[in-house]
Amino acid sequence: MTDIESRIDTTRPHTARIWNYWTGGKDNYPVDREAGDRIRALHPGIGAYAKADRLFLGRAVRHLAGQEGIRQFLDIGTGLPSADNTHEVAQRVAPDARVVYVDNDPLVLAHARALLVGTPEGRTDYLDADLRDIDTILAAAAKTLDLSQPVALMLLGVVIFIEDDEESYAVVRRLLDALAPGSHLVLSHTVTHPDMPDVDEAVAFWNEHGTPKLTQRTPAAVARYFDGLELLEPGVVSCSAWRPETSAPDVAMYAGVGRK
Repeated sequence: MTDIESRIDTTRPHTARIWNYWTGGKDNYPVDREAGDRIRALHPGIGAYAKADRLFLGRAVRHLAGQEGIRQFLDIGTGLPSADNTHEVAQRVAPDARVVYVDNDPLVLAHARALLVGTPEGRTDYLDADLRDIDTILAAAAKTLDLSQPVALMLLGVVIFIEDDEESYAVVRRLLDALAPGSHLVLSHTVTHPDMPDVDEAVAFWNEHGTPKLTQRTPAAVARYFDGLELLEPGVVSCSAWRPETSAPDVAMYAGVGRK
């Protein structure tokens, strides 16, 4: 058994694998599918959230690579590889784009090494680290990315795993402070909202049975991650409402893109 295999716990459901299940992936276990079905029973629209978040990633990366000229992406909390990963979207627009993926889930890393192969013109690298390991992340990223030039910092559905509000804001700020002017923050976050009470019930079930536990925040609290940045239109909104190609219902995943 490899070191990575020894770190994979198949006895408890895991967020990345459930997310993979909801988006139609195959990299999950019975325990993940069972938990995913239980959560979906509590909140039938949850699968749409995962897909909406993924579509938001694609639209944001295409915009940054195509309209903003961004050629470097630091994607923390990568999740399991699926269709249209960050490097695929970016390098489709700009073959010389460079992407560094960061995740601390051993299953994600096992698949990333095998599947996330970029274009010959660009670079795609991987790092086994936690979001809080800021110095480690920046030092390793600097081997692939030129941090004196703009970088897109991708934090999709990952700061939800930092329970303390002030710690979560400080982590995002420290990462942004290390990046050059012209860099962008792309962030999505599960929200609690009075119009979506079943989301709270689904999250409570997850936090009782799954790992790692997650924290919901209000839309206003999510917007605070963008303090000091120039928010791109339409601001911090349901990720399904961020420059959609077709109209879709709002989901309890809020997202935005901000320019440093």
